[in-house]
Amino acid sequence: MTSNKTQLSPEKVDRVIQMAWEDRTTFDAIEEQFGLSPGDVIKLMRSNLKANSFKLWRKRTDGRNTKHLAKRNFDVGRFRCPDQRG
Repeated sequence: MTSNKTQLSPEKVDRVIQMAWEDRTTFDAIEEQFGLSPGDVIKLMRSNLKANSFKLWRKRTDGRNTKHLAKRNFDVGRFRCPDQRG
């Protein structure tokens, strides 16, 4: 990671990890907000998670269309809970 990426505060590192775990948050959104490429996110996750947790996360995210904006299927539409108004 470059110098500005290593200067993330512990709170920002926690937020990146939280966003990376979310299925619908894209790597593009993380890059836009924190300046971390998908490779940088993987390195951050590897260095901050237990080995088994990292393996589970990689297994879930590897090739997942929802983690890459360019691969998303926009014909599906936005998920909406049946109880949500509007």
